[in-house]
Order: sequence, then structure tokens, then C-alpha cells
Amino acid sequence: MELALYAPGLGYYERDKVPIGRGGDFYTSVSVGSLFGELLAFQLAEWITECGMRNAECGMGAARVQLVEAGAHDGRLAADILGWMRRQRPDVLGRLEYWIIEPSAQRRQWQEKTLVEFLPGVRWADAAFRIPQSLFQSCSSRREEAPFPLKLEPPHVGCYGVLKSPSPSAFQILFCNELLDALPVHRLGWDAQQQQWFEWHVTWSQDRFVWARRPLASDLTPALRRLPAALCSALPDGYTVEISPAAVQWWRDAASFLKQGKLLAIDYGLTEEEWLAPHRPQGTLRAYQQHHQGNDVLADPGGQDLTAHIDFTALQRAGEAAGLKTEALVSQGQFMVGIASRVWAAPASFPAWTPARTRQFQTLTHPEHLGSRFRVLIQSRGNARLA
Repeated sequence: MELALYAPGLGYYERDKVPIGRGGDFYTSVSVGSLFGELLAFQLAEWITECGMRNAECGMGAARVQLVEAGAHDGRLAADILGWMRRQRPDVLGRLEYWIIEPSAQRRQWQEKTLVEFLPGVRWADAAFRIPQSLFQSCSSRREEAPFPLKLEPPHVGCYGVLKSPSPSAFQILFCNELLDALPVHRLGWDAQQQQWFEWHVTWSQDRFVWARRPLASDLTPALRRLPAALCSALPDGYTVEISPAAVQWWRDAASFLKQGKLLAIDYGLTEEEWLAPHRPQGTLRAYQQHHQGNDVLADPGGQDLTAHIDFTALQRAGEAAGLKTEALVSQGQFMVGIASRVWAAPASFPAWTPARTRQFQTLTHPEHLGSRFRVLIQSRGNARLA
């Protein structure tokens, strides 16, 4: 999965043009239009303003804010956020350090082109944590370093540097949108006769990739202990689930880096209670091509998108174990409606609510569109709290 998506020059996300939107392979909240980024910017500005008010009460000056986006793809979301900040909240924009964590030189070039009007106010860093235990990058040698280990790259247009943890009084917001669902997963199957789990292994047979069973690695068993034994015993043979140690490690590293502020993820996902369901006997790993969902994820490697639902309960526990407080775990629809209600209460703080924005809002929030497909996890450290 990692190679099919990220191998330099070959992976799906390394192609010259990753097709997103009406004429592509799939939709994202960002591809719906600028409203998603604008509403998110409104929420970010509220959090930043709240932090500034606390500092003023303590007799401190306005703190610098480190806004860190991971997995920015072509930079469109960053452009929507920064564009709204420039038009509506230049006071907040002036305090920002906007960082994009991106290990791919190809994607950094796309992002620089998209964000050229905001340079040099955007900075880039290459972080090895993006895909832990990488098959094609020498990341393992840097795992013993501090969270978010970085590698400097020769500058192109943007500003490159080392993303360091700011002073204790500074405020951080780390966020990702549709990133964690594209990190590699392990597919685990249930052996009804042996009453135990095994791993689906990818092998090669008759000129194509195929699945084969192999014993479960010991380092994967802790993730299965939370599944009720009585329920597992009733599963049909071959029932499949996915786990993503890479996503949990990503969240754990991000939580360790966060000194004061918010950690936010928007993604496909399930909670622990929803993980075993009769209507998902083959799990959630899917391929997307030209807006068609496919179950043969081994076909056409590099030519189709691969995605699997995130275990939000595992992320929540990882963050809490690192000392974070869970502020919210809600659907994208609930999250966006909550922001919009505050926008409507202060219309001067937001651009005119045009018919186009109304259509975008319906797509982002309606349960039959994107409103229930995505979930939002917000955790915090320090005095940060949900606005």
C-alpha cells in the first residue's frame, strides 16, 4: 500500500496530476469549493484569538502561533485558509507561522505553485514521521531523534527549515485532512476453525498480486485485544479488519510535539464500537478510480487511490496517553454546522453567503454526502479548549 501510493515516480500520489474532483477519481471536502477551508479558517482564528485573550489576561504579549498542516496535497486547503485570513483576519495572519510538513519533493513543488502569492510566509519541512518505517526512504535511522525528525531540502521558491517546538507561551495548531486514511494498513482475517486471527499477506502468483494467509505477527496482537472475544467467536471465516500502526504512531508523535494548543484530524473513520459489523466482512480497505469504488486493491498498483477507515478510538487513546485532552469527536457535519452557526451570528466576519456557498455547505454537511462520511477528532494540551 505504501509503495503503491508513495513510491517516488511510481506511486499514485506521486503522479504529475492526481485526479480529484468531478473529472477525477474521487471528491474531497477541499475539492467541493473554498467554503471548507474558509470555515476551518474561521475556527482556527477563534482558537488563536482565545489564546491571545488568555495571554493578555496574564500580562503577556501576543503569542506567536505555529499553524502546521500535514499532508497538504497540492496546497489548495492552505490557500483557502490563508486567503480567508488575509481578507478577514489580517491581525491573526500577522502572528502566524504557517508550516507544511511534506516529505515528497514532487508535492512540495505543487504546493509552492499554488501558494506562490503567500510566499515567503509559508514554510516547508520534510518529516520522516509522515510514513513510519518507510520502505523507500532512510527514515529508520532518524526514529531515535525528537518527534517530527526533519531533513533539509535544497530550496526552490519556498522557505525550508527545521520545524522546532516553539516557546512554552506560543500556541500551536497541528492538523491534517484526509491524511491518515492513506497511511499503510495491515489486513487481519479471522480463522473460524482455529478461532484466531491471521494476517492477509500480499504475494505474487500467475503474474499478479494476490492475497495469502500467514500467522499474525506478535506486534499486531495488542490492537486486537479490545475486540470482544464472544463477538469474534461468531465471525465467519475470513472476516477482515484493518489496523494502522502508522496512523497511531503519527498521532503519538504529533501529540508529543504539541506543547500548547490543538491537534485536529478530519478523516474517514470508525469508533471501537463500530469496528466489527456484519455489513463489512471484507473490512474498509478500498480502491477508487474514476469515482468508482473497487474491492481489488491489488490491481493496477499506482493507478488507483487506496484508503482505509481510521480507528478514531485508537487515535484518541494514543493522544490521551501522551497527556492530551479530548475536546471533541464528532461528524464533519456537526463540526461544520457548529462553525457556521457562529458565522451566521456574526455575518460581518465572513464573506457573503452566496448560493454557491450554500450548495457547498450542503455537500459538506448532509449525511448522504460528506457530512457523515468524515469525522473530526480534536485534542488539546495546556489551557486550550474548544471555542
